[in-house]
Amino acid sequence: MGEIFYKRKLEDKIMKFLERREIIGIRGPRQAGKTTLLKMIEKKIEGNKAFINLDLIEYRKALEENPLDFVKRFKRSEGKLFLFLDEIQKVKDGGEKLKIIYDEFQDVKIFISGSSSLELKASILPHLVGRLFLFDLLTFCFEEFLSVKDEGLKKLFVEKNTSLKRFLTENDEIAPPSFTQEFLKYWKEYVVFGGYPEVVKAISEEEKITILKNIFNLYLEKDVVNFFRIEETSKFEDLVKILAFNTSNLLSLSSLSNNLKISFRKIEDFLNILHHSYIVRTLFPFHKNLTTELRKTPKIYFLDLGLRNSAIDNFLPFDSRTDKGALLENFIFIELFSTFELQKLNYWRTTGKAEIDFVLSINEQLIPIEVKLTEEKLGKSFHSFLNAYKPEKAIIVTLDKFKKEKVNNTIVYWVPVFYF
Repeated sequence: MGEIFYKRKLEDKIMKFLERREIIGIRGPRQAGKTTLLKMIEKKIEGNKAFINLDLIEYRKALEENPLDFVKRFKRSEGKLFLFLDEIQKVKDGGEKLKIIYDEFQDVKIFISGSSSLELKASILPHLVGRLFLFDLLTFCFEEFLSVKDEGLKKLFVEKNTSLKRFLTENDEIAPPSFTQEFLKYWKEYVVFGGYPEVVKAISEEEKITILKNIFNLYLEKDVVNFFRIEETSKFEDLVKILAFNTSNLLSLSSLSNNLKISFRKIEDFLNILHHSYIVRTLFPFHKNLTTELRKTPKIYFLDLGLRNSAIDNFLPFDSRTDKGALLENFIFIELFSTFELQKLNYWRTTGKAEIDFVLSINEQLIPIEVKLTEEKLGKSFHSFLNAYKPEKAIIVTLDKFKKEKVNNTIVYWVPVFYF
């Protein structure tokens, strides 16, 4: 039996650009499935195609030494060639080689993948301005996770999730929940072990933990520390652990600098590396009132919760954890970030410590999204935001509560976390 490939949402987006000349680039964390996605796309294409693993020195050297002959090796005399180049960042002067191929061969469609966005930014992207469509592939989102676990629930999820998005973008009603406990069972597994494909496919918890620890150790020791030539390896690893313990909290660079006894600039460098290695993202505050609202202090989130839990070596079941609220909020961040990107996403906090977890900007509308682990009434912070900005709609995320209410002139939906 061959390997089972699970469909990724990004595939449909990429297929729309198949007939265009531009190079298709896929970047993202190691072991997130970039190679698998390239192979899935290659499988759907008929005709002349070649899939090249640039981890292999022979192919890498051939591309470096003579990119034109490299293409001729795989191209038929007539017809289009679909050329898939996996791990392009391994190629010396890779961007320059790709530019030569793109400019010299009108009938070659190139697909590339790479793991470090900083590496691609430095050696690949400057040569491909106007020649490249770039896509980010993260680990499995909750929808993709469900497609592995239970296709029937996945179909129901798509219906609920679509109704939520239509409420956010078009004011439609949100569909009521069903099979809540089944959804929550899978969701609680997802926020403990995350979305790395090999982890999702693993059966036992022991196997999941082993795979995650291997990914975490290889990521930090081999990829990040070696590639970026980090000398203070223990400080770097300590920083990752501190960030993991403080996920969803305000990030004080000066406090990190004092605690780790390294410079403020070094903390900034380390955070930049973690950003470009797809380990963390920072979220900045939304503000209009320069006097009473925070303007600069970011919050920190991990892009995969399994990796985050591996950093603190905590794989306890969700119901037994003390960090349930942080996991819930970080999950919502991942899903909002994957759907709307950071340009439309912020948090809100005043100097008086009124706070909204997320503020989504869509079609010039502000939509507050508050995350509540336990069922409570709307707090003072929520009312403060409503009074200040008078949004048309708002979302309260809970584990399992669903209801609709009107607060002043704002339509407020309470929705279960598995709608995201």
